[in-house]
Amino acid sequence: MNALEIRHDLGASVTVRDGGTELFRYVYQPDTVQLESPKPYIHPLRTRAGKVVSLFRPHDHVWHKGIAWSLPHVGEENFWGGPTYIHGRFYVQLQNNGTQAHRRVVDLDRADGTATFAHDLDWTTQSGALFFTERRTLRASLVSPHAWVLTFETQMTNVSGTDVAMGSPTTKGRENAGYGGLFWRGPRSFTGGQFVTEEGLGGDEVRGRRMEWMGFAGHHDETDAQSLVLMVDDAANPSHPPQWFARTEEFACLNPAPFFSEELTVEDGATVRFRYGVGIADADANAAPALADAVRRVLTRSDTPSARGAESAAGRFATE
Repeated sequence: MNALEIRHDLGASVTVRDGGTELFRYVYQPDTVQLESPKPYIHPLRTRAGKVVSLFRPHDHVWHKGIAWSLPHVGEENFWGGPTYIHGRFYVQLQNNGTQAHRRVVDLDRADGTATFAHDLDWTTQSGALFFTERRTLRASLVSPHAWVLTFETQMTNVSGTDVAMGSPTTKGRENAGYGGLFWRGPRSFTGGQFVTEEGLGGDEVRGRRMEWMGFAGHHDETDAQSLVLMVDDAANPSHPPQWFARTEEFACLNPAPFFSEELTVEDGATVRFRYGVGIADADANAAPALADAVRRVLTRSDTPSARGAESAAGRFATE
């Protein structure tokens, strides 16, 4: 397998390439307007064959941006974007769209077949109050000729001076709308695609179910090729296994939502940690169980990635 390359555009973004294919671009200092809650995002996201499997700023929800760590209810603040759900009034645009602002690069490395980027961020409300500081780490690893894995880790420390409850529209009273956390928005052509879980194939009825992992298989326009995006929740995450916010009708999305139906209160001065693995493959839904195994192995090996670990995962996952 090819070695990954990493390029840093200072003050803007990091790009990871697999030979001639740009696997993803992580924009850590975007030019997002305040209404959309400025935050880093991953887009475009591609398979090893170069198929784009993300969507940026769709007209129906302009605050959806590829893959992003998006939280709609952080106390009374909105770090998701757009209006805030208020029970009895539905969605109301408030002056509470916060910013996840890049502060400094901590790590930029390519070693043992893995590309790593880590940085610190400040979570600031629209009124200028510092709520959280964060250390965020992204790693990319190749696991087969057809697949690769992105790991996303965040450690958020409450520096607001008071306890803060993280929640969702469901914790505020809207039924089955528990979104928030690591959120993937798929391409338009994936609309009507196929969910796959340990129990097999499913539709929108999987929303709200508790599962360790979930995949989404979709078709691409022009070529009719299929790609598979799969997310795995780390066993150490709060509320593991999570309830999932997921759609295939209307639009394609996956979101292991840790605050779907119950708030998580972070005490002042405390740190909360989340970790996820995202598998991206040139494959259909049949490959999901093997890809989930590969992602799980990447998550559970040591925090210092090794080429041996990546090759071990690759040996267990291959698609034809």
